[in-house]
Amino acid sequence: MNSIKELFKIEFPIIQGGMIWTSGYKLASAVSNAGGLGLIGAGSMYPGVLRTHIQKCKAATDKPFGVNVPMLYPNIEEIMDIIVEEEVKIVFTSAGNPKTWTAFLKEKGITVVHVVSSTKFALKAQDAGVDAVVAEGFEAGGHNGREESTTLTLIPMVREQIQIPLIAAGGIATGRGMMAAMVLGADGVQVGSRFAASSEASLHPDFKQMIVEAKEGDTQLTLKELAPVRMLKNKFYNDLADLYTKNPTPDDLKLLLGRARAKRGMFEGDLIEGELEIGQISGLIHEIKSARQIIDDMMNEFALAKQEVASF
Repeated sequence: MNSIKELFKIEFPIIQGGMIWTSGYKLASAVSNAGGLGLIGAGSMYPGVLRTHIQKCKAATDKPFGVNVPMLYPNIEEIMDIIVEEEVKIVFTSAGNPKTWTAFLKEKGITVVHVVSSTKFALKAQDAGVDAVVAEGFEAGGHNGREESTTLTLIPMVREQIQIPLIAAGGIATGRGMMAAMVLGADGVQVGSRFAASSEASLHPDFKQMIVEAKEGDTQLTLKELAPVRMLKNKFYNDLADLYTKNPTPDDLKLLLGRARAKRGMFEGDLIEGELEIGQISGLIHEIKSARQIIDDMMNEFALAKQEVASF
């Protein structure tokens, strides 16, 4: 039995990333209904909005789903209280120390997974008592680790060090990618960018189309002095690149970044001045599909890849 399928009580070991401005209840419930694990992305939601999305997700699916919680947000206590009150069974934490909330959540009977970008943090998460870790390579979109470890190197290194279930993330959008990650030692995969270009994702349609049109090399990791983030190159990115030629201070970068730039680009559709977070694998995404079709395609390709690997 696959440990990830068993842990979450799901049909396929595919987890949808809990992405800001992308992963509302429509996407999470669609992924869960299709046999994966859908995650609501709490990072772009006020506490009251999160509660509404959890309630709507419960109404839209009777399958397991979870909430992704970046721990750097100021209203984290209120968010955790809502998760407990609404009886959410699965929580993925990120961007913080797993010791801070793992014991609290586990005491409430909640399955806890922590997202890491290095072996060091994977071991810390295991020591904190999490049920599984997501090891995310720097190919991934959005906020990222500073180590720049690729998924191909990160997964086997983490697998060598930890005993708990391991979920691979970063650059995985196909059944072949899933097969590769599992051959390297992952028990399942977390998929972000492929689900961002789905009909149920809450991104602006113009941004979804830009993802589909993206080519190899169209994304870049930047803002490492603040919080590393991978985004599509546009005018805002070019303005950042120009600023970097002047040896900017973190305050200079913050001034240019401003507030709510990711919302402006991803949710409101400002493709010029917005921050357009997406992964390198966008160069392999050519069509907007339903979450169910994405999972069906991945599992069909995974089965084919499995046969091919067996014949090597």
